[in-house]
Amino acid sequence: MDPEPSQHHRLGFVGMRPAIAQYALSGIAAVILLGAAGVYLMRHVGEREAIRNATQLAEVAGRGVVAPMLTPALMRGDPRAIARVDVAVRRRVLDEHVVRVKVWSPDGRIVYSDERRLIGARYPLATEELELFATGKAQAGISNLAEPENEFDRHFDKLLEVYVPVRGPGGQPVLFELYERYSSISASGRKLWLAFAPAIVGTLAVLWLIQLPLAWRGARQLREGQAERERLLERAIQSSELERRRIARDLHDGAVQDLAGVSYSLTAAADGIEKSSREESAATMRDAASGTRRTIRELRSLLVDIYPPDLHRTGLESALRDLVAPLAPRGIDVDVRLPSELSLPPALETLFYRSAQEALRNVVKHAEATRVDVLVQLDDGLARLTVEDDGRGFEGQIEEGHLGLMLLADLAREAGGRLEVESMPSRGTRIRVEAPR
Repeated sequence: MDPEPSQHHRLGFVGMRPAIAQYALSGIAAVILLGAAGVYLMRHVGEREAIRNATQLAEVAGRGVVAPMLTPALMRGDPRAIARVDVAVRRRVLDEHVVRVKVWSPDGRIVYSDERRLIGARYPLATEELELFATGKAQAGISNLAEPENEFDRHFDKLLEVYVPVRGPGGQPVLFELYERYSSISASGRKLWLAFAPAIVGTLAVLWLIQLPLAWRGARQLREGQAERERLLERAIQSSELERRRIARDLHDGAVQDLAGVSYSLTAAADGIEKSSREESAATMRDAASGTRRTIRELRSLLVDIYPPDLHRTGLESALRDLVAPLAPRGIDVDVRLPSELSLPPALETLFYRSAQEALRNVVKHAEATRVDVLVQLDDGLARLTVEDDGRGFEGQIEEGHLGLMLLADLAREAGGRLEVESMPSRGTRIRVEAPR
């Protein structure tokens, strides 16, 4: 017994839950990974921006505060000149972040430092530092606290050093060096990414939440499509089984019985040929030949039912006239009307042929009709097939359990069209199929 619709819905929900759960987990993983990547990038950008700010601070301090105080007396090491620079540096440059200041001459002598023990000491300048005198550009980097000139700074955890070339008295090149705690750089970067992290992660989370119902709907549509395909396949199998049974029944009740009768007639004629007159034997042979021809016609009609050999080769009109040919011997008047020079896509020709075949089969079996009209019309991009009889009709749109018409309705829907059945008791039946051409 088939499950009820609500049971189908619950079964579909159960079947979709693993896929939805997998999608949700993968979405969470993607949010975490993208959020982590975004935070890492923002932190990197923040630190880079903080280093740029530190470089600008060093340029302002070196060129705005220290450079105007670089006098010949300072360059000679005059204590009073050093004291004046020291007061300005401690008031206007040093703070909780900036912890050291040095002024270098091109020969590697420290002209000034807030660490008095370094003043007058000489240390060789690296090639990169000497190149700054020529370029005039500031340069920042992590300080190597193991170098000799940094012996008094080793108690700091990590420092950022910024070199700024400035001009001394008479245009003499001098190198201004500023040391800033790297923890302040990291704090500035952390402050930046902390400001943007909620927006990044929140946006990704909202995007994930928005896509969850979309994924649910997509999975449901996929599930429904799969169920529809399974239903169509099941109906096709049932229809094929019914068709095989019908063909076997028609062969047994028609051609096989007729051929058996011809065989008995010929056997009787052969047994009594010496005793019978020529006229009797000729009559028997004529009856046998007539029965054989009738059987051949029935077999041909059956072959046309199985597959219309002339449908796509000679066109829909020829195939439809082959379909209605057996109705005349049954006393049914048939009128077939099609537009001149009709040209339809092969799939639509097949749909119309199968629909007409099923409708005419119902006329023969059930309708007790005396007239059938088969009409094909073209109208505003649509092609329409109508099969109408004057038989006994039936109640409702499609008879309960009528698999053939239900399968045709599915085929018409797949082709973008529809099948309509109109019938009333004692007023005949009209079957109409229309689809885009």
